[in-house]
Amino acid sequence: MNGRSELGALIESVCAERDLAWESTGPNSYAVTLPGTHKLRTICNLIIGEYALRVEAFVMRQPDERREELWAWLLQRNARMYGVSFSIDAVGDVYLTGRVNSAGVDADELDRLFGSVLTYADESFDRMLEIGFGSSIRREWEWRVKRGESTANLAAFAHLVESADGEAGPAAGKPAAGNPAAAPGGSTLS
Repeated sequence: MNGRSELGALIESVCAERDLAWESTGPNSYAVTLPGTHKLRTICNLIIGEYALRVEAFVMRQPDERREELWAWLLQRNARMYGVSFSIDAVGDVYLTGRVNSAGVDADELDRLFGSVLTYADESFDRMLEIGFGSSIRREWEWRVKRGESTANLAAFAHLVESADGEAGPAAGKPAAGNPAAAPGGSTLS
């Protein structure tokens, strides 16, 4: 890919072919919405530079607890990743970031980058929440159960909650009102 306008046209074409929602956020930048299962959507920002395409995607706000454990887990994952890696900003929010040579970007490479961002954000999301927000998830679960509220969108975290008799899950394995026992698709938190 030679010029910025050609790369921009390629981004628009690939998004259209794959039915991905996108918008131009500037003369050389795009925001592409990648639909997920655990993290319902990830906004992938593409910034076209003179020589490189920068990829940035917000994954999760800074953790409430166990920050160092989360960051160690993310660094270990980075060693096995393609195109992007986990990073944090000055306040500790978690992102996926990467930079690739513009000359090497074609439709297949752009598809791989989208796939990488989606896979890493989506497959890691529940575990990241468990590490960084486990106490909050348990408190939220208990609050909902006490009030008879649905825990459906917390189903992916049922293993974090123990009933009074020590069995995992709500009320000794019985789902709370409105909570399908093992809801496929996991959490709808995003």
